[in-house]
Amino acid sequence: MVFLRGVLALSRLRSRVNQQSNRSNSLRWLQTQSSSDLDLHSQLKELIPEQQERLKKLKAEHGKVQLGNITVDMVLGGMRGMTGLLWETSLLDPDEGIRFRGLSIPECQKLLPAAKPDGEPLPEGLLWLLLTGKVPSKAQVDALSQELRSRAVVPDYVFKAIDALPVSAHPMTQFATGVMALQVQSEFQKAYEKGIPKSKYWEPTYEDALSLIARVPIVASYVYRRIYKDGKIIAMDDSLDYGGNFSHILGFNSPQMQELMRLYVTIHSDHEGGNVSAHTGHLVGSALSDPYLSFSAALNGLAGPLHGLANQEVLLWIKSVVDECGENISKEQLKEYVWKTLNNGKVVPGFGHGVLRKTDPRYTCQREFALKHLPDDLLFQLVSKLYEVVPPILTELGKVKNPWPNVDAHSGVLLNHFGLTEARYYTVLFGVSRSIGICSQLIWDRALGLPLERPKSVTMEWLENYCKKAKAA
Repeated sequence: MVFLRGVLALSRLRSRVNQQSNRSNSLRWLQTQSSSDLDLHSQLKELIPEQQERLKKLKAEHGKVQLGNITVDMVLGGMRGMTGLLWETSLLDPDEGIRFRGLSIPECQKLLPAAKPDGEPLPEGLLWLLLTGKVPSKAQVDALSQELRSRAVVPDYVFKAIDALPVSAHPMTQFATGVMALQVQSEFQKAYEKGIPKSKYWEPTYEDALSLIARVPIVASYVYRRIYKDGKIIAMDDSLDYGGNFSHILGFNSPQMQELMRLYVTIHSDHEGGNVSAHTGHLVGSALSDPYLSFSAALNGLAGPLHGLANQEVLLWIKSVVDECGENISKEQLKEYVWKTLNNGKVVPGFGHGVLRKTDPRYTCQREFALKHLPDDLLFQLVSKLYEVVPPILTELGKVKNPWPNVDAHSGVLLNHFGLTEARYYTVLFGVSRSIGICSQLIWDRALGLPLERPKSVTMEWLENYCKKAKAA
């Protein structure tokens, strides 16, 4: 590997990480950057040939190695537990939670540059980490912030496309429409139509990806201001970073809200490749659809109630508890309300996860943020009581593999505290965040030459016949 030198902080990190063998391989090409090269594109150009050779070697030496058995339950159960995707930017462990290029959320909070001392990590730093596998310096993050600001120009026809929709249209519908309209400027589409070697696909993909990441906060804030603030638009502030600026153009300028937005965008950015939005972006991108088309498709998946829409459902449910039981609800009253929800055939939103089997680290870091900035908030105190009350009830119910809170259980309360009270809009924030992870992986999809995704499907009759033959054999 070409990455042989690291700073002392990462050396300490490696010494801790090497104590657990399942983490060591994911960190072997991770180092802390010096400030010698501020250009992200140049960094990638150096990295890609090595990773291409790594993929070729992996396929040549281990291409026939089996990764597990596929059962009928997996086919009928949404492919749960089936390993079938390459996703370089993050890996989700059922017990530890998400790791971005091998780093846990607490490690990212410690190592990635922040806007202020002991502040939350800057999303630009995570973008650099996801793309390069390296922890950037503050100078590199500042340079990337400046580049993203320079790309943050949205043509008027994008706003006109959104304006063609009723103001009452769901914020995600308006947001996805705006992203689709951005596709008119796709560099990948132009390059493909002119003719470009496959080995160069990653370069116009990179251009589209960074421009998309830079522009989606503007589109998202336009949707918010159009629906909730009489269409009064706020211009970007060139002195602010990505998360701080997003907070600013939404209309929230308190330092705490800007810090929350940095944290929010960072922790929601990526969650490996099997979730609906990430998988959709990868699937559509495998057809060589450009990042705008791929990401807009991902947003439509994110808008589903079983995926990104869950964060709005959590706050609405918490407010329903307050409406019925009051703000100073006891734990016994809360238990009764939870059982009432479950007995009515509904779920308690914000609890459980398709992969995780312990408390989501993204929940934990938001809880720590709340303890630091809003310990006396009544809704936060209710969320804390739910953390004590709900898991034992779900465990007693016996039907839930993971009774612990996920990322959605906390984010709405934080946003609500700082004035962003419109729960219907929350999934748009999730979408802005997810652009960083999906677009980073799309660049690597093209750099590694990953093929068109085309799994085999079967009918129930085929399964029945196959199982009969297997039983008779």
